[in-house]
Amino acid sequence: MLLQHEEYQSSFDKAIACMVECEHCAEACMGNPDMTKCARMCLDTAEGCRSLATLMVRGSYFIAPHAKACAEVCETCANECEKHSSSHCKKCAEACRTAAEAYRQIAKVAVSA
Repeated sequence: MLLQHEEYQSSFDKAIACMVECEHCAEACMGNPDMTKCARMCLDTAEGCRSLATLMVRGSYFIAPHAKACAEVCETCANECEKHSSSHCKKCAEACRTAAEAYRQIAKVAVSA
């Protein structure tokens, strides 16, 4: 029998990968006044991904609306990170774009409340 959260395993993995890259990017950007916006966006995006991953594990009724919002947040974060040349920003942007695509897909099929 497939547990509720197992149907989201691929998206869960992408959420965790995005969260990790965002946390790493934020840490690397902290302390640089020119990177404050990037660091803050990364922290907020990481929190959204963490929250969505938790909802997926629970098989929550709120996966679809949260996934839709997280896709938008990830795209915004990716746009910010792509403005910078550092490798950690590039990796973060890539992880955000990958997660956003997965989130858009699950937002279409997840059961809402």
